[in-house]
Formats: sequence, C-alpha cells, structure tokens
Amino acid sequence: MSKLQVDDIVNKDDTGSVGFSRGAVVTGVITATTGSFSGNVSVGGVLTYEDVTNIDSVGIITAQQGIHVGLGVSAVGIITATGGVQVGTGQSFGDNGSTAVYYGDGSNLSGIAAGITTTKYSPTANAVIEVGLGTAQHHELTLTAGITTISCTGGTYGETHSLVLNQPSSGIATVGFSTYFLFPSGATPDMSEGTSKVDLVSFVVKTPGSTGIATELLASAGLNYS
Repeated sequence: MSKLQVDDIVNKDDTGSVGFSRGAVVTGVITATTGSFSGNVSVGGVLTYEDVTNIDSVGIITAQQGIHVGLGVSAVGIITATGGVQVGTGQSFGDNGSTAVYYGDGSNLSGIAAGITTTKYSPTANAVIEVGLGTAQHHELTLTAGITTISCTGGTYGETHSLVLNQPSSGIATVGFSTYFLFPSGATPDMSEGTSKVDLVSFVVKTPGSTGIATELLASAGLNYS
C-alpha cells in the first residue's frame, strides 16, 4: 500500500474528514466521495472525470462520448472524441479564429467556410466555359442556344461541387463536357435540351488541376428537373 505523507494535518473530526494546511503533500492513492478546492488544482498525470459541464482547456481534450462546442466557445489545441464533435454557432478553433477539422491521423480535412458560395455564368453560344472550382462550391449556368462545352480550373482533392444547367426558353443548347468529367461506366449523359429545362451535375474532385496532373472529377447527372 502506498504511504500517506502529510506535512501538517490541521484537524480530523469524528466523521473521518481531514483538513490539511496550505502546502500539504500527499503521495499515493486518495479515494473520496466528494471534494472541494478553493484554489487551483495541478495534475501531473492523467485526469479522468465524468459528467463535467464546463472545461477550460488550452491543450488536448479526449472524450469517449463526444464533445458539443456551443455558442461563443473558443477551442485552442487538439480535440478528439469517439462520439464526434458537435459544433454550434459562434465557435472558433485554432490560434487564428479559423475553423478547421482534422482526421484521426492528423491530416487536415479542410477549413469550414461560413456558407456555400455560388458562381453564376451566362456563356455565349459555341463557347468553352471554365468553371472556377476555387471560387465556389455551387455553380449555375444559364445557357444560350448553340453548343456549350464545360471545363474547369482549380479545385482541391475531396471537394464536392454542384452545377446547375438552365436551358434557354427558346432554342436548344447542346452541352458537352471536357475530359476532366468522368461519368459512371464512361458514358457521358445526354443533357436535356430546350424549353427552360434544368439539369444538375454533381461531382467530387479526385485529382486537382496542376501542372503535369490532369484534373479528374467523379460526376453524376440528374436530368430534366420539373
């Protein structure tokens, strides 16, 4: 059994309660039902606790049942939770107030934007339109009669994007895609034509565009929404 060493025991009453003077030193295992500290508590090893409402931490937080980051909470350090991290509004992560999420192996998932940004295009007939993947996640094209070929620039691995294609109310816009777009079984779908029809193309960036590396977008299409 570990030895209990106390510099000074102030009192011990009949209930078994012991009062220690300031600066008392205790070594070994202490087991108690309740405890109260009027000053700071310093723990050199691992502190295990349950049913804690408020935690002020500048280091590493590890939880088995999940962490809920609520309104106005700022977390600095590393947070891991088996049950996941639930993020409320008004929170921030990191030393610069930016919000970032990391995989369990430490790799960065991405910063979380405040909202989904949108770009709108009105390409002329018989043109190649390059959709800027680095500027937004949602893109909308209002087509004119003729041929429109859709390509792209930029993009980051794992990003998801949506592309809405609006056909003109009169005339037919024929839509083609650059070789960046890869559809299931290698079959490029025949997009809707004319009379204000609406199509949706959703895709994930598999290989970002950069020098010497071809962009690959894993795409699927929903046709003729009405």
